[in-house]
Amino acid sequence: MKKEYTSKSLLIIAASLLIIASCKKDNKSTTPATATPVKLGMYEVDSSIYKLLYMEVSTVGTQTLSTQFNTLIFDTGSGGLVIDANGILPASMITSTGFNFTGDSTIVDGITITNQEATVEYGDDDASVTKVYGNLAYANVTIGDPGTGTVSITRLPFFMYYKGVDAKGNLLPAHYFDVLGVSPGYDVTFENNAYITSPFSYFTPGTGLTKGIKMAELGTSNFSLEGNFVPSVVSVGLTADDLSSTSGFVMSTLTFNSADGYYPYIPATATYNNKTANIEVIFDTGTEPYSYIEDKTAGALTLLPANSTVAIATTSGFNYTYTTTATNNLTYIENPTTSGADISILSLEFFLTNEYMLDYTDHKLGVKLN
Repeated sequence: MKKEYTSKSLLIIAASLLIIASCKKDNKSTTPATATPVKLGMYEVDSSIYKLLYMEVSTVGTQTLSTQFNTLIFDTGSGGLVIDANGILPASMITSTGFNFTGDSTIVDGITITNQEATVEYGDDDASVTKVYGNLAYANVTIGDPGTGTVSITRLPFFMYYKGVDAKGNLLPAHYFDVLGVSPGYDVTFENNAYITSPFSYFTPGTGLTKGIKMAELGTSNFSLEGNFVPSVVSVGLTADDLSSTSGFVMSTLTFNSADGYYPYIPATATYNNKTANIEVIFDTGTEPYSYIEDKTAGALTLLPANSTVAIATTSGFNYTYTTTATNNLTYIENPTTSGADISILSLEFFLTNEYMLDYTDHKLGVKLN
């Protein structure tokens, strides 16, 4: 969704060299072995109207989350863990206007809630903005399914909210908008220069690996109404081969902004119906079933007809072409002056047939055609 916005290393012990005619102790050296990326699974859900990805957050602070609250939307279009406090904090602490405590902060079950408040907004345009209200929090967090693979992050900054509302101001159900945003952008910044961003950017993957994640091509066979759990979809920690120029990934360097961090907006052109628009595009698992092309010359909001061809060409050399149908690759053309949005979005449909990578160390985004 666009924001409107250690593992243990084995030791290889070198054999001691016998030094003739010497009574000096044998010398031993140790070399850490290269770590292996952690593989995380996710739930692939298809309501027949739209698809979504969910990843488990198994613990926050000292609490093991119940199955009712432990799956969050996996979102490449936003950055930061955003989770409802209901069922996690005592009910007496949660009101419709904020958290009930005094002082700068309080600690409950290993979760530090600060008095720094903010509102996070999500949406594709002005008509679809959802707002969640809450506070900056810190806790040890474990992400992933304990049976197939997890990563644990110490004192992760995240956003704990007490209520969420839709574009019309209607109150959303508890945990309706829990999000695991993996973008290197900032969902929100606070007065003391704290911010929330991808939890995985805080995880040190081990010797020989670079901070980052890689997503496999999703395909379509695992999506279901109940949600199928698919292991090993996301690799946490990037290898030298992943980052090699021969990997097939086309890399784009992200630009830093003090308010937004390294938001994954890529300069590109979009060509459709014999028209070409200069755009910035985001690859967004949190947007479905529509993609959005922002064209400053466009008139009213228009859904491209079936069998329309859309070509995206990034300035970094990535070229992607798709064809709309009556049910897939649905694409709206918008004018940013009327929609209130200026970033074009390629939806979850992109990830069904292609790979995606984020390098948090060198601030790059990679995409790969399959």
